[in-house]
Amino acid sequence: MTAIIDYDAGNVKSVEKALQSLGEEVVVTRDKEMIRHAERVILPGVGAFGDAMEKLHHFELTDVIRETIGQGTPFLGICLGLQLLFDESEESPGVTGLGILQGKIVRIPDGGGLKVPHIGWNSLTYPHPGRLYDGIPENAYVYFVHSYYLQARDQGIVSAETDYGVRIQASVERGNLFACQFHPEKSSSVGLAILKNFLKAGRG
Repeated sequence: MTAIIDYDAGNVKSVEKALQSLGEEVVVTRDKEMIRHAERVILPGVGAFGDAMEKLHHFELTDVIRETIGQGTPFLGICLGLQLLFDESEESPGVTGLGILQGKIVRIPDGGGLKVPHIGWNSLTYPHPGRLYDGIPENAYVYFVHSYYLQARDQGIVSAETDYGVRIQASVERGNLFACQFHPEKSSSVGLAILKNFLKAGRG
């Protein structure tokens, strides 16, 4: 069973439907015991970094997220869910992220005829191929919707990148902790294959 953390930050239904289409049992919850005992956990999210951290604190979910990741439960952050795993974001100065991974979130620079937010399909390359991309060739296209992107301190955790005026770190992997800046649930057959690979991840 996969638990999708519900903290009023959107993007829950599309993730739930994508997993159900793969035959996965899914629960959308903010119940801490249910999250602790789930086989896998997903932290989705759209919106602003500061607002999302405020909601995670309001629902007292920060400790259970750290505990779940610490015990090796396969965990996937999606879009804002990736950003929250890191230290801080230029979007919300002074707001501290979960700090489970080290790095900062910065705004995509204007210029070059590219629009911000970045909305649309971009291809992936794999600097350090991760388990999410088993059987998925480089240059596969996935769907992005974001104005901010990751600069990870440890480049070794970056499993996929894309170009959008700058080199964007599109996903990370460390042990059983995975996170994608793009939306696998909105990325057609490639996205479903990525989610299927996540469902195959075992406990660390």
